[in-house]
Amino acid sequence: MLASELRANQAMGLYSINTQQRVRVVTVTSGKGGVGKTSISTNLAVALANSGQKVLLLDADMGLANVDVLLGLNARYNLSHVMDGSRALADIIVEGPAGIRVIPASSGVQAMANLSQTGHVGLINAFSELSFHPDILLVDTAAGISTDVVTYARASHEVIVVVCDEPASITDAYATIKVLNRDHGIYRFRVLANMVRSSQEGMDLYRKLLLVTDRFLDVTLDYMGAIPFDEYLRKSIQRQRAVVDLYPRSKAAMAFQKAVSRVRQWPQPEAARGCIEFFVESLFNSEAAAEVGAGG
Repeated sequence: MLASELRANQAMGLYSINTQQRVRVVTVTSGKGGVGKTSISTNLAVALANSGQKVLLLDADMGLANVDVLLGLNARYNLSHVMDGSRALADIIVEGPAGIRVIPASSGVQAMANLSQTGHVGLINAFSELSFHPDILLVDTAAGISTDVVTYARASHEVIVVVCDEPASITDAYATIKVLNRDHGIYRFRVLANMVRSSQEGMDLYRKLLLVTDRFLDVTLDYMGAIPFDEYLRKSIQRQRAVVDLYPRSKAAMAFQKAVSRVRQWPQPEAARGCIEFFVESLFNSEAAAEVGAGG
């Protein structure tokens, strides 16, 4: 089958599932590791579910996955089994707290860490077989600016950049925004400060980023709040639970609830821009551009 025919067939199949409802795709990323990005992703997912949203959480850190670990889930299979054809995507999904659905990735599998563009297309096309249609698809990426991170960020309606009060975190967050903006045409970013000592510290972090992006980039930064340094959050991680589930009245849990209220106020994605269509379109566009470049 010709590539053009394959794409046409996929598009027709994907159109039918995406016209059923609007699905918001949100990528959570960071410039550097160690800023609590996966903790942010898991707690946002549970808090969103508690607010009445149907949530699908995709662990997109293909080489060092740990979403299932943070939530204490027993994931027998993961995305590596989907890619080798031994399992369908529906077979590997596990249910987490508040009814969220989690797609676990593999940890320590080199082939998954270096997934090709064709591999990504195959992975995303597997979504068309799902019977579960979420309100929001939350994507927890690896840190940094790998091909994987760029792929998912470009294919999302919203990109959340997690930053903490460390020089390297701020510098790398700016570098991430710069690459996604200048090289990949992303113009809006949601900034979430993590592990802050005060609400003022979170606002100061946002303003530091805003100062340099306003000067050098054509982007819009939206401050979506701050998650405080909280001993209960550390305890919840040790117990492999979401803090919003285990300690719902803690400062961290309440901050996540505030962040979710902001997410619920974001504009709805366009009707014809469901998550699968959005992902595949972005992947196919990048592939087409590569083919044109190679042919020239």
